[in-house]
Amino acid sequence: MATRGGTWGYRDRFGDAFARTYFRRFGPGVVSSVGLGTYLGDPTDECDRRYRESIVEALESGINLVDTAINYRYQRSERVVGEALDRADVDRRDVVVATKGGFVPFEESRPADPSAYVRSEFLDTGLVDAADLAAGSHAMTPEFLDAMLDRSLSNLGLDTVDCYYVHNPETQLRTGGRAAVYDRLEAAFEGLERRRAAGDIGGYGVATWEAFRVPRDHEAYLSLPEVVSRARAAADSVGADDHGLIAVQLPFNVTMADAVTVEAHRHPTDERDASALEYAQAVGLDVVASATLAQGSLAASIPPAVDAELRGDTPAQRAINFARSAPGVTVALVGTSSPAHVPENVAAGTFEPLGARAFDAVFE
Repeated sequence: MATRGGTWGYRDRFGDAFARTYFRRFGPGVVSSVGLGTYLGDPTDECDRRYRESIVEALESGINLVDTAINYRYQRSERVVGEALDRADVDRRDVVVATKGGFVPFEESRPADPSAYVRSEFLDTGLVDAADLAAGSHAMTPEFLDAMLDRSLSNLGLDTVDCYYVHNPETQLRTGGRAAVYDRLEAAFEGLERRRAAGDIGGYGVATWEAFRVPRDHEAYLSLPEVVSRARAAADSVGADDHGLIAVQLPFNVTMADAVTVEAHRHPTDERDASALEYAQAVGLDVVASATLAQGSLAASIPPAVDAELRGDTPAQRAINFARSAPGVTVALVGTSSPAHVPENVAAGTFEPLGARAFDAVFE
């Protein structure tokens, strides 16, 4: 598990090479504000090799947060992360490792008949009940998440992950109303509280695509205050002193800034609506920004009016620094499937992000 001493030691090892605000507090320690994403890429040995090389180089250059999921590249991404952690010249205690559970994972490649695979591997075995499976691919019962966490730990070759996300819980809205989904989330959190008490996870989170950055009347909306309330209830149910909900993950970039502009969550103290980032900051949740480069499109160009305000030698660096500039964002994830891009992405952290006032001015 990442520790206070390990992550601060990592910061001491690399911090002088970066701008002042590059390392930020996360849990008991600190993390780099540029993190490694592992979502994109083909399920091939060659792509595995590129990821492995990229992650090792990044870990040895000043990035100490790696994000993955059991379903990314059919479990290959988790396995490559584990291999890279074993090969890199860093200690496990220095690195924050996050993964996710929720989508049923295939094994190494897409099966010829995905429905038959899901039926034989998950429904017939009793890992998932048909009533709990949304869109034919998503579940978040405690039993399912328990099994997926165990499989993730095996894939990663680790005893503990630092943050375990419930992956895209808004998918469950396709099979039930919000009240039912909140109940399912609370049950999932109870299971994760038990795994936290057992030392299998450092904390847990919710990784979303739409849920927290859309208006209340959107079909995919979930309330962050209600999610936090359910985490508190889950902690109370298992007798924990405090809940282990530590982070949310959502898309945030120059062209997807809804997490700042859409005010759909009741502020905990001001009795007004707040954006997802403002709410998370107010209650002490870390925010991990995904899609920082919009799957590569922002590496080529950024809208000129915003680009002019940002620091960085390349469009990719300026796009990374836009995400890092948002008040409330702890880490901006960048895909690491190409070793050629690692030095450029790491170097983004040598530039100071915008201050809060300058960031707000971008939206005026």
